[in-house]
Amino acid sequence: MTKPDAAPMAVLNGISPQFLVDDLPAALAYYRDRLGFETDFCYESFYAGVSRDGIMIHLKCAPKSVSDRAARRQQEHLDAYVTVTGAAALYEELRSRGARITRPLEERPWSCLDFYVEDLDGYVLCFSEPLSRG
Repeated sequence: MTKPDAAPMAVLNGISPQFLVDDLPAALAYYRDRLGFETDFCYESFYAGVSRDGIMIHLKCAPKSVSDRAARRQQEHLDAYVTVTGAAALYEELRSRGARITRPLEERPWSCLDFYVEDLDGYVLCFSEPLSRG
């Protein structure tokens, strides 16, 4: 007796948030110089992708609402939550690079060690390391 062919299994392999930026060259420089990302591509000077350790962010030169950014910052809305290994070392690296750290490295009640960084356009990235409880 033969088994029917199994349906192909779908697998999600990553996600790349798209951030609207005012000045693409300045945003690329910030991600490179302050956050340690590399430029993967730049398309016609209005769209680009940056990555670090397999984490990708797309940047698009386009208008955005300043009031929306302010409200999101005030409510600690995260634009990207990045799981990391070695949060303390990354915190020190980004601090030494002059990244805009908006929330210092701390252990959180939800068993993570994390910190927040803001980019030039007000996007908030949380770099977080899950802590094992034993």
